[in-house]
Amino acid sequence: MKWFVRLLILFSFCIGFDAFAQSDSLRFSVRGTVRDAETGRPLSDVGVSLPGTRYATVTNQDGVFVIKSDTQPVSVSFSLLGYHSVSEPVPSDPEKPMAVRMKKGSFLLEASRVYSGDPVSLLLEAIDLIPENCPSDPELFDCFYRETVQKRQRFIYISEAVTKMYKNSFRKGAWRDRAAIVKSRILTSPRTSDTLGVKVVGGPVMAVELDLVKNRQFILHPSELMQYRLELLAPEVIDERMQFVIRLSPAVERPYALHFGKIYLDQESLSFTRIELSLDVSDPVKATEAMLVSKPTGIRFKPKEMSLILHYRTEEGKTRLSYQRTVFRFNCDWRRKLFATEFTAVAEMVVTNRYPEASPDAILRSEAFRGSEALADKAVYFDDPDFWKDYNIIEPTESLEHAISRLKK
Repeated sequence: MKWFVRLLILFSFCIGFDAFAQSDSLRFSVRGTVRDAETGRPLSDVGVSLPGTRYATVTNQDGVFVIKSDTQPVSVSFSLLGYHSVSEPVPSDPEKPMAVRMKKGSFLLEASRVYSGDPVSLLLEAIDLIPENCPSDPELFDCFYRETVQKRQRFIYISEAVTKMYKNSFRKGAWRDRAAIVKSRILTSPRTSDTLGVKVVGGPVMAVELDLVKNRQFILHPSELMQYRLELLAPEVIDERMQFVIRLSPAVERPYALHFGKIYLDQESLSFTRIELSLDVSDPVKATEAMLVSKPTGIRFKPKEMSLILHYRTEEGKTRLSYQRTVFRFNCDWRRKLFATEFTAVAEMVVTNRYPEASPDAILRSEAFRGSEALADKAVYFDDPDFWKDYNIIEPTESLEHAISRLKK
């Protein structure tokens, strides 16, 4: 089975519009950097949240975060796979950034507790418990979404959006789930040689289509699981809770590419905590079929990587998607050229706020972002330094900020 999000190589970029009203003013903000306590290495993709609120974000690749709130934050919580979760008080000086250190997790297994058995049975039981572990009522979410494309090491395309996401009850399937753009912007390379662009088809709708716990026809469907070899690995810790770790690898030959991956299950509730998938690119023909929609005549496409990471967060006894990241790497070259050009397309989405008991009309069908659309079709040009003033976002890395300043010239 193909992924829902694929690549489209084309020659055109963008114009667009905004929709919906802005959110309430987030007047208070906290910023800082999260590092490994032993090595000092910046930690990326750390879950950052404000206790007592539903505001959240993640650190960027430099370990930097900014989180905003409509009330004065008292403390900030941090969580990351393999590390002890921490909660730190907010500095009394609002201009002073936080310097957070996280220690790698260590744990002891109870002598009477043995983790063995059939990973297939474990996974099937976890799938059966999804309606119990996940929300039974519709909900509305604020999200932040970013796409970037690099040609070799140089950014040639950057687009970002604040979105609304509506999720129906987990007992009723995903057919009513929708996403819509609140505010968006785009920046593309002015170089003629960069007009061969790459867009991630689906854009912000990936938060709906790639929620694999909600859309179980992919990977988590019993007929799909039969195609994989499942292995129970050593347990790990996420948010101070022990996790079963199940490794997937292709067990059969299929006419389409399968995946390698890991699935993390909370040992007490069997709720899904994290899913990691990477497309098997050993057969270039199959991998290309999974990744590519179309391309200009005369271009050779060579797949290198297609990966997906999903983070799930349990709050008030229910598990919800909190963060997604997809990475596409491939080479493209014209047949008459000697050397291929490497492209890397990254899309990431973080849930920044949640509104319980949402109405089905929270996002009308006419407003919904469709999977056939790309964010570049709806975004406006970068021009306002306070564009995200009232929204929580994923802070841009230093390299991305440098790229933005260069592309604006």
